[in-house]
Amino acid sequence: MANELVYTEDDVLAMLDSLLSNKERTWWDGFYSDRAKPCPFFVDAPDENLSEWILGGLARPGKALDLGCGNARNAIFLARQGFAVEGVDYSDTAISWAMERVAAADLPTPGVTLRCQSVFELNYQPDSCDFVYDSGCFHHLPPHRRRTYVELVTTALKPGGWFGLTCFRPEGGSGLSDHEVYERRTLGGGLGYTEENLREVWSHGLHIHVLRQMKKPDTGVGLFGEDFLWVMLAQKSGPDTV
Repeated sequence: MANELVYTEDDVLAMLDSLLSNKERTWWDGFYSDRAKPCPFFVDAPDENLSEWILGGLARPGKALDLGCGNARNAIFLARQGFAVEGVDYSDTAISWAMERVAAADLPTPGVTLRCQSVFELNYQPDSCDFVYDSGCFHHLPPHRRRTYVELVTTALKPGGWFGLTCFRPEGGSGLSDHEVYERRTLGGGLGYTEENLREVWSHGLHIHVLRQMKKPDTGVGLFGEDFLWVMLAQKSGPDTV
């Protein structure tokens, strides 16, 4: 019998990744290079939902992981509330900006540490994080990476730990279906999700407490929010589950 090619799951993921190479690190570096461009989240303010949840006492200070941290606006907020925060972003340019902002923030110890890395290269100890936050990373992931990402988040959380998510609603995303992502070889600026989609994806290992439209705060209140986004708060099962 002729030799047969045997592909592992990692091989298949890598081949699918190669179809969407427009989202390589150089693309994101270019995206973050012009800090003055009118990008809604190029601000200093934390997400309105994050402020509501943390100041409301839902998640007690502990170890926090900020996935796709960008300029560290949410990581800095968490550190000011007593969390030990690790911010991760794929872009060197984003991390450089974040480092400048963290250095200027005069944060209390333990503060924020930053890492330039793909979230899929993280090697976290299971049950090690009290809080994981994602503001805008998930909707830039291709469909074939969803399951791995959910497993990454769920595994990193301690039992009873919390996960917060901000992502595109259908009107905020590109409008592309999963099939069209691969047909056109692009996510088109990010994928929009319905409430049903999000519940289906994230209800494996997590209990969803909040899933609502993001609020657009009044000017000058020091919070970020856009109504084309969802916010979701979920908890890993454990003795402290609410």
